[in-house]
Amino acid sequence: MNFILGSGSPRRKELIAHIGVVPDAIRAPDINEDPHRGELPRPYCVRMAREKVMAVKAGADEVVLCADTTVALGRRILCKPADAGQAAQFLLALSGRRHRVITAVAVRKGDRVWERDVVSTVKMKHLSDAELNAYIASNDWQGKAGGYGIQGPAGALIPWISGSFTGIVGLPLCETAGLLQAAGVPVYGADT
Repeated sequence: MNFILGSGSPRRKELIAHIGVVPDAIRAPDINEDPHRGELPRPYCVRMAREKVMAVKAGADEVVLCADTTVALGRRILCKPADAGQAAQFLLALSGRRHRVITAVAVRKGDRVWERDVVSTVKMKHLSDAELNAYIASNDWQGKAGGYGIQGPAGALIPWISGSFTGIVGLPLCETAGLLQAAGVPVYGADT
C-alpha cells in the first residue's frame, strides 16, 4: 500500500514523521481555496480538507492524507496573507485577543473517506510596534494561515493555548494517527 501526503507543507511532512509515517509520494492538490460567501470558519476548513483529498489522484489501494488549517477570529476567516501588509493587518487584529485555530484532516482510500477536525483556542499577547515589525521582517508569516506559525518565532507571541499544539502547527497527530490506522496505515505505537 502506498501512502500519499496531499500537502506541500514541510511542517506536515515533519509532523507525520513523528508518528513513523513517511510518504511514498507528495502530491499537493491545486484547488480554489476561496471561502464561499458567508461561509463560517469550521465548515470552510472541513470542506477544504475534503476537497483537497478528493482532488489528489490516487489508485484504489493508495491512502491519501490532506489537511487544512484555518485561523478564525470570530466568524472571520484569516487565510494565508498575500503580502506583508495583509500579514500585519491580521496580526494587529489578533493582537491581545483569543482566536480559534481549526485543522481538518481527511484520509481517503479508494471511495472511503475518514475525517476529523480539531479546534484549539490561542491567545496572542498585545503586540508592540517593535514586535510586529520584527515578526513581519522575519518573513515567517509567509504561507501561514492567520499570518503566523506558533512553532517558529511567533511562539514568543503566544502566552496561552487550549487544545492541540500539533493541530495549531497544522496536523493534529493524535487524531491523524487514528484516521491513518482506520485506513490501514501503521503508525508508531500501533499494534500492526
